[in-house]
Amino acid sequence: MNAISWLEALDTALFRWVNQSVANKVFDWLMPRLAGHLLFLPTLLAAGVLLLCKGGRRGRVFVLCLALAIGVADGVVTNTIKQLVARPRPCIALADARVLIGCSDSGSMPSAHAANWFAATMVGFVFYRRSWRGMLPAAATIAFSRVYNGVHYPSDVVAGAMVGAGSAVAVVWWANALWGLIGRKWFPLWWQRLPSLVEGRETRKPTPDRSATGQATLDAHWLRLGYVLIVALLRFRLGYLASGAIQLSKDEAYQWLWSKHLALSYYSKPPGIALIQFGGTSLWGDTQFGVRFFSPVFAALLSFVLLRFLARETGARLGFLVLLIVNCVPLLGVGAILMTIDPPLVLCWTLAMIAGWRAVQPAGTTKHWLLAGVATGLGFLSKYSALYLLVCWALFFVLWPPARVQLKRPGPYLALLVVALSTLPVILWNSQHGWITVQHVSENAALGGTWRPTLRYVWEFLGAEAGLLNPVFFAGALWAMAAFWPRRQQNPLWLYLFCLGAPVFLGHLVWSLHSRIQPNWIAPAVLPMFCLMALYWETRWREGVRAVKGWLAAGVVLGLVALVVMHESNLIGKLAGRPLPAGVDPLRRVRAWKQTSAVVAQARQKLLQEGKPTFIIADHYGMSGEFSFYLPEAKASLGTGEPLVCCQTTLEPENQLYFWPEYQYRGRRRGQNAIYVTESEPDQPVKGWVWNWLMGREIGYAEVPPPSPPPVLIRQEFESVTDLGVH
Repeated sequence: MNAISWLEALDTALFRWVNQSVANKVFDWLMPRLAGHLLFLPTLLAAGVLLLCKGGRRGRVFVLCLALAIGVADGVVTNTIKQLVARPRPCIALADARVLIGCSDSGSMPSAHAANWFAATMVGFVFYRRSWRGMLPAAATIAFSRVYNGVHYPSDVVAGAMVGAGSAVAVVWWANALWGLIGRKWFPLWWQRLPSLVEGRETRKPTPDRSATGQATLDAHWLRLGYVLIVALLRFRLGYLASGAIQLSKDEAYQWLWSKHLALSYYSKPPGIALIQFGGTSLWGDTQFGVRFFSPVFAALLSFVLLRFLARETGARLGFLVLLIVNCVPLLGVGAILMTIDPPLVLCWTLAMIAGWRAVQPAGTTKHWLLAGVATGLGFLSKYSALYLLVCWALFFVLWPPARVQLKRPGPYLALLVVALSTLPVILWNSQHGWITVQHVSENAALGGTWRPTLRYVWEFLGAEAGLLNPVFFAGALWAMAAFWPRRQQNPLWLYLFCLGAPVFLGHLVWSLHSRIQPNWIAPAVLPMFCLMALYWETRWREGVRAVKGWLAAGVVLGLVALVVMHESNLIGKLAGRPLPAGVDPLRRVRAWKQTSAVVAQARQKLLQEGKPTFIIADHYGMSGEFSFYLPEAKASLGTGEPLVCCQTTLEPENQLYFWPEYQYRGRRRGQNAIYVTESEPDQPVKGWVWNWLMGREIGYAEVPPPSPPPVLIRQEFESVTDLGVH
């Protein structure tokens, strides 16, 4: 027996001793609960908020270094080693293993739990020396539980402990060295007060410089910090996209098909999204990265112009805080990753808002109005709701009489002319296609439905917005929009921001009495609302409302946690000890399309053995896009006049594919076979699933009917239909 075999045998023997020989009822109850507990995440959040609010600079630096250390240990080092080693877990490899918790098929070496806990222990020791007395026993107990529960070998947890502790030391050293390098040069005022992150001892606070020069220096510090945040987020988001952690959503894949058929407009959207995806894929190829490349770029540009605008109008410190808040909002965070029509709309809305503010000033010029018109026109070519800007500006003219002097100048009318010209491509395309977009938009808004006022959609709308906009900041924004009104004459910027955001939000709120509102429909209103919120609550802070600081910290921590989950929902399973049900997993819609396409390809290969050409029919235009993107042969067939993937036949236009002749297979593909693919609704947990999931109980699911058979129209188009089963 060689040395490696001897070590593996010893590792297995030690595993069986811990997993089986020392088994007892107390450990059988305790150890599975150490894998995750319903109180763990709330306790962690509470501790983070407490340190951010009461821990001073040392506490805030500790929280930052802890997050970085765990991110590096778990998200980078551990996952990389797992993929390289590819060691099966004992719960899979050993038939006699006692498995007390769920067994993952991810690699066994090293243990992520051990890495995370020992990383936290090491960071805690660096900043708070006595913390090891509690943290080290806790980390060792967690590591022991991984072996006892049957999901890791002893060597896995030892390796995890080394990875975690080593990653923590490296992160803290790197952060301290970087602060010493850039802090002295870029942030000298702050560096003088905190020359070392590790030692954490603040020098005596210098007498503040109230002069204009001193304020300019301080503003420069906050601006540089904002630039650092923008660059860091851009690098992270591009890296996240390049990692392939998520796949394309249905809308992204569907609109990628549009980029292969450039036109003046499309069935449901203006041409902007197709042109953006065409640009991204021209740079990076027909890849996920190419499709989404411009989304983080737009987010970085948006952050830059917003920071500069607020720094000029209110101060760089408030601009940085707004930037921090905006990046802790789930709706905007997702928009910085997925390439939908909302990222370019929000960017154009913000550019128009800034140009419009400059235009309505006494020194405003025609150039500013033209810039506002161009931004609004580009926004319209991204999404039709950009025209709400005209209503918002009209409301500001009504509420702020000094701005009406601009109506005597050519600027506003030239801006309207630019906006009108931007609508021509959409109008021309619709005139050639029976004004189908007007019909589609009116159906989405349920304009033809009977108005029976109901609060059902109102509560649904408010609940969705509270979740997607961060409950803390959503409540703060609503409060500010109501409470600022008596002060509206003090600062026209407050009123301007209200007019640029409130009409969109309140208009959709009122319309929710009539029909269901999609949460992203108010996306362009979010930034003006949050800017107004920041201005209002900063004023309240200066007036002595000290609770503002605590609520800001709570909102930032809550938002960061939500964004982490929305980027990697599997972390919930790691923390709670059980994975989220598929029906409520926020990443379900951007996972497994590559694997689903492979299943469809296998079924097609079997049918090809009959000697007839075989194409694919999807029951939804989004699935048509997914299969066209993830099947190499389907991607290669685009532009040949006979695409491999089509959407089911409809008698009336229901999507863009209806207008492309090559996708109308009726009468064009006689004698061919087809694979028809339909998707059932995912299992949804029954009422009370949250409590049952948290308590580790079996979760009941609503009964899901089998997939519907092909519609009558498709069955009439083929000689026979055979059910190939559910996959």
